[in-house]
Amino acid sequence: MKLLRLLSYVGLCLCLQAANAQNQGMGPGMGPGGPVGMAPGMAAGQIPIFPPDLEALEQFPQSERDRIVSGIESFQTVLDGWERKSRTGNIMSTYQNEVIAELEPGEPKFEPEPGKTYFYENTGVITNRFSVGRNITTAQSNRVVVGDAETKEVIAYGELAPELRTSVHTTVVSPDGRYVYIIGALSAETQPTLLSTTAMVKVDALTLEPVKIVTMGGRLHHGQIFRDNLLLIDTFARADDGLDVFLYDTETDEIVGGVRDEDLGGSSYTSYTDGEYIYILMQPAGYGPRGMDAFVGASSMNVGRLTTMRPFWVARINPDTWEVEQEYPYPGYRGDWIVIDSASEYMYVPAGGSSSVTKIDIETGAIAWHAAAGIGPYGATLNADESEIWVADKGETTGFMGRTVTVLDTASGRGVETVFAGYMIDHVLLAPNGREVWGTSNAEGVLYVFDTATREQMATIEMPGYGDAHGLVWVHYDENGDARVVRDQGGFHGGLDPAEGIFLDY
Repeated sequence: MKLLRLLSYVGLCLCLQAANAQNQGMGPGMGPGGPVGMAPGMAAGQIPIFPPDLEALEQFPQSERDRIVSGIESFQTVLDGWERKSRTGNIMSTYQNEVIAELEPGEPKFEPEPGKTYFYENTGVITNRFSVGRNITTAQSNRVVVGDAETKEVIAYGELAPELRTSVHTTVVSPDGRYVYIIGALSAETQPTLLSTTAMVKVDALTLEPVKIVTMGGRLHHGQIFRDNLLLIDTFARADDGLDVFLYDTETDEIVGGVRDEDLGGSSYTSYTDGEYIYILMQPAGYGPRGMDAFVGASSMNVGRLTTMRPFWVARINPDTWEVEQEYPYPGYRGDWIVIDSASEYMYVPAGGSSSVTKIDIETGAIAWHAAAGIGPYGATLNADESEIWVADKGETTGFMGRTVTVLDTASGRGVETVFAGYMIDHVLLAPNGREVWGTSNAEGVLYVFDTATREQMATIEMPGYGDAHGLVWVHYDENGDARVVRDQGGFHGGLDPAEGIFLDY
């Protein structure tokens, strides 16, 4: 027995030595003689992996529940037993949205200059939840804010009528930079909640005044440009005949087509694109009200009401055929965001319920690594050379008290640095100049700007009235004064590719 303990101790030392070697740049799971102590396909950062201690399992008593948990606790059991969730074949559905109001755009609030880049930010009215003594919200309704990307100064804003006020979650701009889209109440008589349907308000990007109000059959969650001519939009909640994820034509203000959760085999949360495919974060349903079920489940895990959850996954849809071509189960709970690298080789999924990030091989579905992040991560972005991923530690499903940004090495998943930031930063995006990461603080009504080289905070931009900030879009005006979105939640546009050294110099 003493010899067994001695051998176990020696094995522990060797594993720790291998992990330390990894920290010094020898690569994930690599010691002087090759792979050491790592599960296949799982580069686990600094943490050594040991095989099960069968002697201990036999020595100590196990309950029936213990044996059940032991049988499913390995993530490999999820991969080995994965059954397709979505319906096969074409799953496209349609929804006939309507224009319920058309309005005069008013006079321009600012005049863009040729060669300049501007940022747009949609804000709400609820930032003082965690910022008492800091910034108290004075905004009476949702606002569209525009500012100078170089000087980081707010130029102007437009406020929606109070009867349109509701909870904001994203900023969306048409590909040509002419219109901003923001959530709005369907009518003055409705008191929308997170689970009720709302309207979408189309705002002139220069006057910052509404020009149309349209129905959308759901509640606007996130949106981004798709294939340079459409918008990819997902909903927090939807009407019975509405869509959970859909494509929207900004020229006609019509929904082109979309999908429903019933055909995806679970509850969708939000969607992303690599320019070709639609990637939807999928959740096991049934933990709470539709649209909030996985949030409730993950929150229940973090307060001890649950000890595990059913698996989460990503569904990839080909919008030309509207078929789900692949499903990607991942180890984390309640994924919030997807970052896809410039070559469409890997996707990164931060998960708020497990405070972790997963790197997935898009072609094979293999897990490259799964690593710890800060508390309740939400949005994420790659730096210009894609050697780092910056993850917003929002506190999602953990009480919304996150106040940092975690920087991870993309090759190994190893933590590089923790950057101090603001409360409830949820969207983080690499700026079009390739040198800055911007983050939106829901709780403080402030944009935080960080230098990617030094990882130091270089600026803060206070939103007018300290409205809660959600999403970011940059619009660039060329030498002829023509506008084009160059960066939004879905990625870079207009020929920009920081990974190839193509970015705006400002």
